Amino acid sequence: MMTQPVGQFTGAPGLTGQKVRLRPVTPADRRTLTGFDREAASRNAIGGYQHWAAHRSGDNLQFAIETRYSRLLVGSIKADGGLGRFSYGIGIGSSYRRCGYAADAITVLLTHMFQDRGYRKCEVGIYGGNLASLSLHGVLGFREERRIRDTELHRGGIKYLVMMAITAPEFAAYRPPPEPQRGRHWRTRRGRHWFNDKSA
Repeated sequence: MMTQPVGQFTGAPGLTGQKVRLRPVTPADRRTLTGFDREAASRNAIGGYQHWAAHRSGDNLQFAIETRYSRLLVGSIKADGGLGRFSYGIGIGSSYRRCGYAADAITVLLTHMFQDRGYRKCEVGIYGGNLASLSLHGVLGFREERRIRDTELHRGGIKYLVMMAITAPEFAAYRPPPEPQRGRHWRTRRGRHWFNDKSA
């Protein structure tokens, strides 16, 4: 199957999941996205995703991640592809993490790229110290392919980049783990915005 050029991806209507919608980034999003970048910089994150920097490139494959019902901007995602393969970078604002937005946004993107665009494989590189991202991608069905030593980040304590991948058939066969049983006093660890956004 021929893959369609990734640069035409933004012409698609908003892509909707269970919790989030992916839509093109607008100039009005700039303030929020640069705010996310400042938060990440203040924590001295190594290998972090730069929201606004990513959305200034010329390939036009850039999406804002907003909550499905309240339309709250919670992050951004950017994909690049060619020759049947693609990769992506995703970032969620620190106040909106641990709410399932990243997993839902990635699932929406993978569904579109594999089913609608005809791509055959997705590959991502994750810094070895980013345990949350490594765990998330493992739950989503990605498998580790190799580790690449990163000499530039050696002094920061992160010595390798973990390359993870998932193919179209693997994603088609993927079934998310069942939701945990919720008792009367059950509480999940959610971001502080959750009470304002019942779409979570």
